[in-house]
Amino acid sequence: MTRESLREAVCARGVIAIVRLHDASKLVPAAEALYAGGIRVIEFTLNSPGALNAITSSRHALPKAIIGAGTVRSADDAKAATDAGAQIIVAPDTKPEVIEATHAGQAAAIPGAYTPTEIAAAMDFGADLVKLFPAKGLGPGYVREVLAPLDDARLVPTGGVSVDNVTAYFAAGAAAVAVGGSLVNNALADAGDFDAVTANARAIQEAVDAAHGKGT
Repeated sequence: MTRESLREAVCARGVIAIVRLHDASKLVPAAEALYAGGIRVIEFTLNSPGALNAITSSRHALPKAIIGAGTVRSADDAKAATDAGAQIIVAPDTKPEVIEATHAGQAAAIPGAYTPTEIAAAMDFGADLVKLFPAKGLGPGYVREVLAPLDDARLVPTGGVSVDNVTAYFAAGAAAVAVGGSLVNNALADAGDFDAVTANARAIQEAVDAAHGKGT
């Protein structure tokens, strides 16, 4: 897929599931559980042991999903992730060299930003989408205010997004959202409760689809 098609696919699905776990053996089962619940965009954070292997394995196990890497903080990390098969590269901050390495690896870049100045800089550096992080203390109203002058920004609020507020984020103009611990976490993975992960995934994807006007 091209960067443009990846960006449009992420926006069409509306939600990126973030997988951050301390047990490498649970990463791919978690991704499979998320996929079973309807999630089609999955990000493995690089501060999870075995994340690169999980990216490669999930590309094979879930060929219709978009698999990415998160917590990417250097150009070397971006290259390692794209070499492993990552299709999107998500970062907590904005570094031009990370975006350049991401694009060199034919992946879509989703750097993190917080203020209007940071968001505009990320866009100037070539971001395909911009991760609004941490969004928990900002809320949907902030998205609406930022998009008034920066109406071409494609924001992905991350942090504190849930079934309860996802509709408000899309109404405010978010391009997509990213959800982590409320979908899958160490407690669920360690307990092997992947049915709960699937149920959580189904609930958030249905909420996103409804916000998009797709129904369930």
